[in-house]
Amino acid sequence: MIVTLTPNPSIDATMELDSPLQRGQVIRPVSISQVAGGKGINVSHALVLAGVESTALFPADEGDPFLTLVAKTGIPYRHVPVTESVRINTTLTENDGTTTKINGAGATLDSQARQQVEEFLISLLGANATYLVLAGSLPPGVPLDWYTSLLALVRSKFPDLPIAVDTSDEAIASLGRNLNIAAPTLIKPNGLEIGQMVGADGDAIESAAAEGNFVPAIRAGRQVVDRGVAEVLVTLGPAGAVLVTEAGAWVATPPPTNVVSTVGAGDSSLAGYLIARSQGDSPAECLRRAVAYGSAAASLAGTTIPSPSQLNMAGTTVHDLSHEI
Repeated sequence: MIVTLTPNPSIDATMELDSPLQRGQVIRPVSISQVAGGKGINVSHALVLAGVESTALFPADEGDPFLTLVAKTGIPYRHVPVTESVRINTTLTENDGTTTKINGAGATLDSQARQQVEEFLISLLGANATYLVLAGSLPPGVPLDWYTSLLALVRSKFPDLPIAVDTSDEAIASLGRNLNIAAPTLIKPNGLEIGQMVGADGDAIESAAAEGNFVPAIRAGRQVVDRGVAEVLVTLGPAGAVLVTEAGAWVATPPPTNVVSTVGAGDSSLAGYLIARSQGDSPAECLRRAVAYGSAAASLAGTTIPSPSQLNMAGTTVHDLSHEI
């Protein structure tokens, strides 16, 4: 069973526009949807759709509308009660695929709530967990190094359990500063986030990848591998993704994709990677599955998570770039 922890879940509200967004004007979307969101929630959703056992853990108060939305997905879940509502993240998608996100801050987690989350997490992991995913932004009230603390806590109880982390901004920068204390097995940043982690220009990494130059992303990933992270999966939007491990480096480019909404694409990529990893696939095939999942998610409206039947594995190409390390 793959356990996901989403410390800052969200109700993802998506408004689809049939024309470019015009600031200061009255906007009438052609469609509006609300779904349970948050990185770990999305990963669990993709896993369950693929027939992989997963349980999602998150903070949410009893009676919060978020719980109803999670129940609709069919994801097995556990929640720790909090006094504030789950945040709302609003996404505006234009007809050319441009996505604008407005994210709420989230419910505050005080020290008592954090302790409850930690205790519940350890209990879940003791029930035959095979992988742990720590994913998303950190909510108000949580120290920036909480992911490092969680890694250390889990390692003290389950030293052989593989752990993935997918976060951003100050949380990933803090993780990068504390790899000597506790390093995850896998991280899944985008180009900007790997830059935040190693102190590099993330915009330059993404721009280079868009032009077909994956060397900056690979070298940034290698810095993280050298500091104890076994696998670094860097998603690079329409350019694809790179995977860096001690054994080598690979790049995957996506099939032709009509981008509708990029929300959840990175989370779907992580889920695809974990699915292939759980099946014992090679690093190259794990990367192929990751990019196929991310591309499929980008072709769907809102925060729609793809199922295996929607993947274009044949159109996703992988090349070995180990010589660039």
